[in-house]
Amino acid sequence: MKTYEVAVIGGGPAGYVAAIRAAKLGRTVALVEARELGGTCLNRGCIPSKTLLRHAEVIENIEKAKNWGIETGPVTVSMSKMMKRKDEVIQKLRTGIAYLMKQGKIDVLNGYGEVQPDGIIRVDQNGKEETVKAEKIILATGSKPIVPPIPGLQEENYHTSDTIFSITDIPASMVIVGGGIIGVEFACIFAALGVPVTIVEMSGRIVPSEDPEAAKVLAKSLKKKGISILASTKVTAVEHGSGPHLVHTENQKGQKETLQAEMILLSVGRSPKTSAFDSLGLAMNGPFVKVDEYMATSLPNIYAAGDLVGNWQLAHVASAEGLVAAANAAGQKEVIDYHVVPRCVYTSPEIASVGMTEEEAEQKGISYKVVKVDHAGNAKALTLDEKEGFTKLIADTKYGEILGVSMVGPHVTEMIAEPSAYMRLEGTVDELASMIHAHPTVSESLYEAAASWLGKGVHH
Repeated sequence: MKTYEVAVIGGGPAGYVAAIRAAKLGRTVALVEARELGGTCLNRGCIPSKTLLRHAEVIENIEKAKNWGIETGPVTVSMSKMMKRKDEVIQKLRTGIAYLMKQGKIDVLNGYGEVQPDGIIRVDQNGKEETVKAEKIILATGSKPIVPPIPGLQEENYHTSDTIFSITDIPASMVIVGGGIIGVEFACIFAALGVPVTIVEMSGRIVPSEDPEAAKVLAKSLKKKGISILASTKVTAVEHGSGPHLVHTENQKGQKETLQAEMILLSVGRSPKTSAFDSLGLAMNGPFVKVDEYMATSLPNIYAAGDLVGNWQLAHVASAEGLVAAANAAGQKEVIDYHVVPRCVYTSPEIASVGMTEEEAEQKGISYKVVKVDHAGNAKALTLDEKEGFTKLIADTKYGEILGVSMVGPHVTEMIAEPSAYMRLEGTVDELASMIHAHPTVSESLYEAAASWLGKGVHH
């Protein structure tokens, strides 16, 4: 039985990054992955969805171009070619991770691993069992889509974000159960493909985790794309017959409606996968593994990172947690810092945010001031014909320290790095307003917001 100094269970954004970090710190490392390297994010999440969202963006731009004096023939869409390109992107990145494993001399065990209390890991490799032992173990087994207990819902009659990327035909109609980040991104993809889409969301608005004004702008844009949104509504039952599925709904006022859909997509959240280490008896925080600031669990020498521990359930956060877990498993002493976590929604328009919302600042009793700059007057946004959106800046009135930024519009998922850096360095509104921004850019709106906050705005 081979013994390693560090073993990582799970090869997703938390796991493979942790393995690389531990190897670079001089430890012998094994990585156990039941499926493909890259985990959900690369194979069934972030990467395939963003690839298809790019396709959707191009389709929408072709339609927009008619108003710019650019005419094309009828647009045809090949689902097979779109999925082939998606697969090529995934394969290229997956191959890159495999190369990094080889370069770091990390042993990759492709199989389902079960962690025993004595540090032994049993790996089932298609019926053939391999047993290894590790001094330190990092759990990074990720999460799975939640399937709500809706009467009539049958496994063969719905999709989740784990299965939707395997479809071969464009559906005639779709109901998306859940209007969070995953749900609205898929709504944009399928609406661009000409599919009538209805989103059913239990809360009062879509993307409830984001700024209410950002959600309002996005909802308006989605409706322009022909997407129906039923907020404050739940699915009460599903019926399956020879034709379209019947999706029965009821809103908070008791009003009932039956929707017809060829395809049902569930996107109501994700739950941690814990079966690989059930026998350890770890302390839990609800359904999630309880960890401290060092990503250490309740058992010595066992660490956890990623969707397992809850928090943001974002790929970039998982990687940050994996780095911290690996450093501590390798004998270093690092703590996780969640102070500055950018959040992105890759719809059209995009949403990006970092730090506090106004509501959170109020709840903490912070004296703050907020400024919102609409993109309707931003030169670059106008040239792009994407003027819907805004940049909102929140800063405390005592020192002018930036507390949070929310943005809606083109390229804001890239732009969010700038306010994130200012916040990381405890930057102030004065410092942001004194920085020269290139013109014309959408990022000028950050400068305008900061200058306006100080009463020195030129265009606002």
